[in-house]
Amino acid sequence: MSVRVVVADDHDLLRAGLVTVLASDAGIEVVAEASDGPTAVELAVRHRPDVVLMDVEMPGGDGITATREIRRAVPESRVLVLTMFDLDEYVVEGLHAGASGFLLKTTEPTGLVHAVLACAAGQATVGPTVLARLLEGVATKDRAAQAHPGLATLTARERDVLVAMTQGLSNAEIGASLFLAESTVKSHVAQVLTKLGVRDRLQAVVVAHRSGLA
Repeated sequence: MSVRVVVADDHDLLRAGLVTVLASDAGIEVVAEASDGPTAVELAVRHRPDVVLMDVEMPGGDGITATREIRRAVPESRVLVLTMFDLDEYVVEGLHAGASGFLLKTTEPTGLVHAVLACAAGQATVGPTVLARLLEGVATKDRAAQAHPGLATLTARERDVLVAMTQGLSNAEIGASLFLAESTVKSHVAQVLTKLGVRDRLQAVVVAHRSGLA
């Protein structure tokens, strides 16, 4: 079954390019396009896509507000924020709004396709420069934060998996580094998310950094 995607960007030419890149992959189906935030929300509610590829700055409603509304109205849809700006405020606000990943618009086409597929599969997708800024902001704002209580409930192996997640490793890469089957890693990741009370890998990574685990 194809990953169903709504693309939201106010620049017609760029949006057409994004659609073309995504449609080139047999595993992705672009079901709708939006040029502003409110339309993106409306189309997400109508089509209930797996992923909404969301521009940050659009007329008639910004992408962060649209992300928050989509996550509230269609919680099963994941939002991948695509921006020209790797600024802390966009990343942190997007995270709080419920975004599952962040990429710069300078990302290569193959990277974009991979990110959308990974996002649909429940993996946190964050470009390296964006991740660095996010974690820098987290460290600055939460140095005095107490360790997350859920960390105490993790088994030793689950903590190993969480640490590997902070390094941006996929399930397959974690399995290779810890000598575990990928299915076992997937099970551990699910347990980590449940015990930490977070919705996805990105949130788990933030918890780990806030708590000084990473």
